[in-house]
Amino acid sequence: MKVCLIGNNLTTLSLAKNLINKKIKVFNYVTGSKKISNTRTIGISNDSLNFFNKKIIQLKKNMIWNIKKIDIYTEKYKDQKILDFEESRNNLFSTFRNSKIIEYLEKNLKKNKLYKKISIKKNQSLKKVLNEKFDLIINCDANNIISKEFFSNKINKNYNSKAFTCIIEHKKIINNTATQIFTKIGPIAFLPLSNFKTSIVFSVNFETKNFEDKEILELIKFYNYKYKIINFSKLEKFNLSFSASRNYFYKNILVFGDAIHRVHPLAGQGFNITLRDIKVLSKLIDNRIELGLPLDNLILQDFEKKTKHLNYIFLSTVDFIHEFFKIDNKINTNFSKEIFNLIDKSNNLNRFFSRHANKGLIL
Repeated sequence: MKVCLIGNNLTTLSLAKNLINKKIKVFNYVTGSKKISNTRTIGISNDSLNFFNKKIIQLKKNMIWNIKKIDIYTEKYKDQKILDFEESRNNLFSTFRNSKIIEYLEKNLKKNKLYKKISIKKNQSLKKVLNEKFDLIINCDANNIISKEFFSNKINKNYNSKAFTCIIEHKKIINNTATQIFTKIGPIAFLPLSNFKTSIVFSVNFETKNFEDKEILELIKFYNYKYKIINFSKLEKFNLSFSASRNYFYKNILVFGDAIHRVHPLAGQGFNITLRDIKVLSKLIDNRIELGLPLDNLILQDFEKKTKHLNYIFLSTVDFIHEFFKIDNKINTNFSKEIFNLIDKSNNLNRFFSRHANKGLIL
């Protein structure tokens, strides 16, 4: 069995490792060199982490930082806490540096004879790959010619926002509570990485004003209430958008990862959705192998049937939360406060939101 993966990112590497664990030959085609961000941090739910460790690769303990609680504030109510989520027995989620996991996976894959990384030129060279004899072709690059030619039919939304990311070094603190503050210009998240370091993800709306990097750093200081900051890392930024592909496959080509769906980072669910997709695809492949059946287009059809509607509902829910807080910060009523109090006081509602953030939607 031979599978072609196209892309040079965390999704591609995670999927490659899952496939070679099944003794499937993986040919990973990459176009050019990709700069790895040193400030990007990913939050991974407890359920997704268990899957990653069992079915992809066991992460070392020093690579991840466990989060026990999430506190949610809004600037509208004078930085009053409106919600919190906490697990008494388990971690709510864990954080890790994107670059460290990529390096760890690359090092492991290089040692495996079933994995081959091939660098090619864009466009025409990439299209020639489609003529090679692979059981499946999985495209994890949202910007290449395959995505543009076969998977351009998408639901798209431009947030007119940029996410600014950096890592702060600070004085030692018991640092196992993540904080999300919905400000007037967009949500800012403080995601602990250790007792000395915390990742910042600040999604800033540019509809009314263009913010300079210096202004962003000052705003981070303004919204920070618990860290005694010693140093800032380099500030990085990227545009924010929502997208959901209307078709997941074409012939024996499956589109995957960010090429299927992109979501606002406020809920930290981007990579979790991808991991849940890998989990579904992995099980479908296992079933075919157990029955002695080939890996073919039927797997891709089943994958779309099982994931497309759930992914879209989940993506739309995150988008709704973003729009809700965006509008709520502009109106002078306390109606939303009553909603937050209801959720906070109701154990059932609190567990409901925690469960779906952990495992996704199960209908």
